[in-house]
Amino acid sequence: MTTGAQEEVKRRPLVGFLGPKASYSHQATLQSFPEYEWDLTPLVTIPDIFAAVQAGDVAYGVVPFENSTNGSVVFSLDCFADRNRLYPDIAVCAEIYLDVHHYLVGRLPPSSVSCPASTAIPTTGGVPFSPAEDNAGSGTRTPTESEPHPPTPRAHPRADLSHIRRLYSHPQAWGQCTAFLSTYLKGVEAVDVSSTSRAAELVAADPTGTSAAVSSAVAAQLHGIDVLAECIEDRPDNTTRFFVVRKESISPSAERAGVDGRNGAAPQRDVSAELGHPLSTTGGGKGAKTKSLVSFTVPHEAPGALADVLGCFRRFELNLTSINSRPSLVKPFQYVFFVEFQGHKFRDPEERVKGVLEAVGEVAETWRWLGSWDDQRAVSLS
Repeated sequence: MTTGAQEEVKRRPLVGFLGPKASYSHQATLQSFPEYEWDLTPLVTIPDIFAAVQAGDVAYGVVPFENSTNGSVVFSLDCFADRNRLYPDIAVCAEIYLDVHHYLVGRLPPSSVSCPASTAIPTTGGVPFSPAEDNAGSGTRTPTESEPHPPTPRAHPRADLSHIRRLYSHPQAWGQCTAFLSTYLKGVEAVDVSSTSRAAELVAADPTGTSAAVSSAVAAQLHGIDVLAECIEDRPDNTTRFFVVRKESISPSAERAGVDGRNGAAPQRDVSAELGHPLSTTGGGKGAKTKSLVSFTVPHEAPGALADVLGCFRRFELNLTSINSRPSLVKPFQYVFFVEFQGHKFRDPEERVKGVLEAVGEVAETWRWLGSWDDQRAVSLS
């Protein structure tokens, strides 16, 4: 490598994602941050990503925020709640949508030969089904008093699963594969790990071959393990939305000039043309749909306090797209609320976003703007 090429590699900005490699976060990151222009750095936990961005160790971080089947990722919400004020400068600058198809990955039993899904042998709790017990292996479960309408899995195992004694995955994945897991692996120990790719890594390292992971086909290939079942998610439209976060330490006017005083971090710039969506607050054309995120707390003893804050958005005719909450940890059963709404703090010609933020500041106990970005769902559907 020439000296010039080495210098170019050194200058490439860093992007942190929830690792190890082959995680869904890694796949989402690759959609927007090509490796020929960015250095991608796997980190162990979501708080690690927030900490790295806050410290200026990486220019951007990519974190999962919500899944269309299983809802919000509480680990990310807790970081945005920032109860201990560890990440005061973090803000969302973009979003990424990723279609998520889960695979059951592990080791085939020693005497087993992988077979097509149509001829698979379904199992549950380590005990093979017989045709009489499971409607000839269709995956249909018998209704019971406690579960009168059991879910029907979309997929069947490729082989016998009676050797599986332990399952690994990220907590968010379990709720996306309920029908398959409750039908074919009911009663098998489920162990939470930091990511789906970490789950595959653990399975690959298991010498007994009796563990499996809910992970991705990419992770299975990377770690040299078998696909035991494919597309085991409950819904074919299973999608995860990721947020791109950065450190908001400079003004929009400085950003437009490409100025960034952070030591060792990449200069802020409008990279919408290269990445397909803006990673700055200046991107997006006229009429582009945008979103913003704010958090706030209210005095819980005051009747109508939450309604007063939400009424601000109606007064300024700003549509709410989601509402979440997490415990404040100040007192039991008091909460930090999150509201996502249409509009952009820095592209606000009618000053409606400015108006609503000022109004929220007047009625909320505390509040914080957490970023503005282009609505990628609207872009993809247009």
